[in-house]
Amino acid sequence: MPLVGSKAPEFELPVFDPNDPTNTAKTVKLSDYRGKWLVFFWYPLDFTFVCPTEITALSDRLDEFQEIGAEVLGASTDSIYSHKAWANTPRDQNGIAGLRYPIAADMTHSVARDYGVLLEDQGVALRGLFIIDPEGVLQFATIHSLNVGRSVDEVLRVLQALQTGGLCPADWRPGQKTLGG
Repeated sequence: MPLVGSKAPEFELPVFDPNDPTNTAKTVKLSDYRGKWLVFFWYPLDFTFVCPTEITALSDRLDEFQEIGAEVLGASTDSIYSHKAWANTPRDQNGIAGLRYPIAADMTHSVARDYGVLLEDQGVALRGLFIIDPEGVLQFATIHSLNVGRSVDEVLRVLQALQTGGLCPADWRPGQKTLGG
């Protein structure tokens, strides 16, 4: 697993981009996000139960991330074709219709391995979330069990705290003073 404070592992992955759904040959690289903050998250599999709750929650609040100079990129070990099919499935049928950011496909498992989220014996990723700064340095990492979804509020709070560059106490919120500031 990459260490916080070090360069994030480089990647180049094929993506399903809902903003260009006919282009199945599109790829993204970490360097595409230079100059912006990146919330790069991993989930286990398409067409599961907890995953769409996280993916749609992040999508529904994408504007909040973009307003503070951040982009969101999801990833799993599924194919871009599976991502596309899932994005074309209505939300009330456990789909992610209305998705607004790209989802990468790591079918070789190499990037999931580089980020320390791969369950080798199952060929799927744990729930991992990485916040990478505009220079490509990993500033936050969390990896946890498959059965618990993440909080968008907490991801935004941590991102905003990191962006202050200051010392943020427990439960710090935007608009509050940092320690010593």
